[in-house]
Amino acid sequence: MDTEYFNLRRTVRKYLDKNIPAELLQSMLESAMRAPTTGNMQLYSTIVTTDKEIKRRLSPCHFNQPQVMSAPAVITFCADYNRFIKWCEASEAVPGYNNFQSFMTATLDATIFAQQFNTIAELNGLGCCYLGTTTYNAEEIAEVLNLPKMVIPIITITVGYPDGDATQVERLPIDGIIHHDTYNDYSENRIREIHREKESLDVNKGYVAENGKKTLAQVFTDVRYTKTDCETFSEKFYRFIAKQGYKFPTE
Repeated sequence: MDTEYFNLRRTVRKYLDKNIPAELLQSMLESAMRAPTTGNMQLYSTIVTTDKEIKRRLSPCHFNQPQVMSAPAVITFCADYNRFIKWCEASEAVPGYNNFQSFMTATLDATIFAQQFNTIAELNGLGCCYLGTTTYNAEEIAEVLNLPKMVIPIITITVGYPDGDATQVERLPIDGIIHHDTYNDYSENRIREIHREKESLDVNKGYVAENGKKTLAQVFTDVRYTKTDCETFSEKFYRFIAKQGYKFPTE
């Protein structure tokens, strides 16, 4: 098996001013639909945004990350029970999919579909960037994209032809990720060993210094993903999911 692509892949945030042929986008998405899906229900939809005005409206939803405007295509992958429920109702079947389990099922379907597309796009010479902001502002994105009930934006990928070489980011050592047969919990010494190389990199030392922190972990807890932000966006996303028709257990 040739693993070179996977070992060398990079996230691409800068793109050439070059459109992606519509037939290529269509073909890649069609191939991505061969990804695994729960019960062959295909509980996802995707919105391909190439219109500059719609990208302009999406941009603040993603905290104005520049790749939203510079990428020739912004693709939003959604967990979608709307289509399946309407098929059931049109076919004398009674759906019961407005629950947490169903939401997770559709979310997993959408996520697998998105990653399959990402891989196919990169193998076709394109560069991709996942935007981690989709669930932060899902309601605003849904408004821009006119998403109906039971449709939740989960993942956004910007895609285009790379402008220059992107930097490959570090990964933890593989023996810090894999557990054999059962989960082997980490001692403090093992945690330090696993993260030692990551913490020693100049780029990460720079993040620590520029944010006035003592450790790289503090950059995450105090700056990038604070408790307050996580709780705020959690509540916001939860309310929107309920507004779209999903009911979660309260206890």
